[in-house]
Amino acid sequence: MDFDALREFMVHTQLIPRGIRDERVLAAMRKVPRHLFVSESSRHRAYDDMALSIGEGQTISQPYMVAVMTELLELKGDEKVLEIGTGSGYQAAILAELSKQVFSIERIPALAARAEERLRALGYDAVRIKVSDGTLGWIDEAPFDRIIVTAGAPKVPDPLKEQLAEDGILVAPVGDRFSQQLLRIVKKDGTFREEFHTLCVFVPLIGEHGWKSAEEW
Repeated sequence: MDFDALREFMVHTQLIPRGIRDERVLAAMRKVPRHLFVSESSRHRAYDDMALSIGEGQTISQPYMVAVMTELLELKGDEKVLEIGTGSGYQAAILAELSKQVFSIERIPALAARAEERLRALGYDAVRIKVSDGTLGWIDEAPFDRIIVTAGAPKVPDPLKEQLAEDGILVAPVGDRFSQQLLRIVKKDGTFREEFHTLCVFVPLIGEHGWKSAEEW
């Protein structure tokens, strides 16, 4: 399959018509080989307009959702970014194309190991991954200029807000098990301004400051 052509088609049919305008985001979506972040059996669908299973009850997000969340971060290139929910590693690769350093937390060891292997193979050495409860953040590396949460939460975990730098931006899907909405938080003068954006559906954010278990979700 011509994956380069499929990526270009994805950008022109799924992203630009839906309002993605940041040229740096579009360039990253054109560049990062999404098909290498899914199983071989799913590669023929890697650039379809949908989320795909990556095992362990988790998914790689729909390309549009990756693009819109990334665009909301307003990355300029010199940021230190925290990602909650490494998953396949695809979102981390996109972030690495657009920022200085990416710290990514995954609660499932098998996913973290596979993501790290993929990212290293592709040369994304600016990404660091650890296995932990993402709702606690990464206190040893805080503060972060940007924080992105790639799982649905009942509310934004307080530790993540505490680890957001001044003038920082946090993006997270917030809601119940059936539907969430992207919430963008901008920290200015020590206060948090909230903006709601598009509706979405994510897997649950499990942890001390999220859902306690998949069963509760």
